[in-house]
Amino acid sequence: MRLTNEHKELADTVKKFSETEILPFIDEWEKAGIFPAHEVFKKMGDLGLLGITKDPKYGGLGLDYSYGVTLSENLGYSESMGVVTAIGVQTDMATPALARFGSEELKKEFLVPSITGEYVSSIAVSEPGAGSDVASIKTYAKKDGDDYIINGQKMWITNSTQADYFCTLVNTGEGHHHKNKSLIIIPSKLPGITVGGKIDKLGLRCSDTAPIFFDNVRVPKRYRIGDEGKGFTLQMKQFQEERLFVAASLLIFMDKCLEKTVEYCRQRMIFGKSLLDNQVLHFRLAELKTEVESLRALTYRACDQYINGEDVTFLASMAKLKGGRLIREVSDSCLQYWGGMGFTWNNYVSKIYRDCRLASIGGGADEVMLGIICKGMGTFPKESL
Repeated sequence: MRLTNEHKELADTVKKFSETEILPFIDEWEKAGIFPAHEVFKKMGDLGLLGITKDPKYGGLGLDYSYGVTLSENLGYSESMGVVTAIGVQTDMATPALARFGSEELKKEFLVPSITGEYVSSIAVSEPGAGSDVASIKTYAKKDGDDYIINGQKMWITNSTQADYFCTLVNTGEGHHHKNKSLIIIPSKLPGITVGGKIDKLGLRCSDTAPIFFDNVRVPKRYRIGDEGKGFTLQMKQFQEERLFVAASLLIFMDKCLEKTVEYCRQRMIFGKSLLDNQVLHFRLAELKTEVESLRALTYRACDQYINGEDVTFLASMAKLKGGRLIREVSDSCLQYWGGMGFTWNNYVSKIYRDCRLASIGGGADEVMLGIICKGMGTFPKESL
């Protein structure tokens, strides 16, 4: 991925925004267990940061996905994976299918205000019995004239307590589980919708995550994205951007984790000398930095192929797998060098240790990524494909 002056200008803008509009408020938002999504998103919308890859017809900038990767990577300067995750839901999880396959009416009603930051969006796919196994969802939409009547529940839904609408995967028919699902926009204020209490999570403390319950929720059929029964396919296509966003979003967090650890170890004295004077630390930190740059190269390569119109499910799954595992390794190794301070709550490395553990679970667990990679390698028996 070749970074032009335009990429660098965007990176500077995102870095400045992250450091001035997010970073100073993180402690406050972490304690509150939520951040003001409408306020933050509106500021991002004013800068054009929520529609970088979207059609200018709807308020986007119309740039290719390399600029989207630049956004996700440089959001790391916020030092808050909770806020970054919420932004990623808005830009790369709840809106890509809407932008590509939604009707003109649907785009004007929901995509435009999502790009301006007036609307907060949420992607509602996971259920108590269907996380990585998307095909097993139970939420059902029954046809009733020009409407759907939706019943079911969703779980682990990011932005849910503040969302103006949910991009929701539901069953709209019987038959094969890959061909009986549809993506439907469900406005959050409709009768019959209940958003449960915020889930008390290990990390991502400022990101509001809650279950959603649908009890005979009536939604016009015109709120469906694309053709009926094509929802599973559209969701799988959407996962390519989601997984690239996740991989790219971890890079700066790891860079900063290493940088802060170097500085801490330089100042920390043990047995009469700086901890950083031990060669074992030099070599370990060098190994980790090399791994981070390898992930950056893989993510950029996948982005290049995506821009060229190729299916990058194989590479994006590798980047997602490697990113989730590597940030665990980086944060755990760095935390060890912080000693007792690493086991305290209010420091960067312990926060990354907590927050980024989700990267190996959300958006498809490591085991799901491995299965996709195996299929791409042709190592699965034919009957398993």
